[in-house]
Amino acid sequence: MRVCGVELKGNDAIICLISSENNLYDIPHLRVPKISVNNAGDAEQLRKFQFTFSKLVEDYKIDKVVIKGRALKGKFAGGPVGFKLEAAIQLIADLEVEILSASFIKTAIAKSQLDIDFRDTGLKKFQESAFTTAFAYLESLKQYKEPEFNPYKES
Repeated sequence: MRVCGVELKGNDAIICLISSENNLYDIPHLRVPKISVNNAGDAEQLRKFQFTFSKLVEDYKIDKVVIKGRALKGKFAGGPVGFKLEAAIQLIADLEVEILSASFIKTAIAKSQLDIDFRDTGLKKFQESAFTTAFAYLESLKQYKEPEFNPYKES
């Protein structure tokens, strides 16, 4: 499964791609670590952002996009541009998008049996939050996976 972690910060969508197969993780190199929009008030620029993100998803055969959630109000509330970028990503046709809360990410990382030192990933420091979001999602799949029912297996 290929998961793209996204952190929305200002006018940027900071991205990190992680693939998981047979409990092995791989972090493929992406052509861009972030996708930006210069003027979020311009509909044409938002369409260009959406097209660029959609093309990235198509080119790298991404199965799911997970976005780090931001507070709606208060001291750490996300800005209006970030919410526009989030909506542009969510409205891409045939793309599964999920928003993960900070508490969900923290819990999944705490329950993880893997301890990955971010410095060993080869990613840039500003991609750490996007990486953590994608990694937490993949780890949560392992933690909450129900055993498959096999009617032919003897108990």
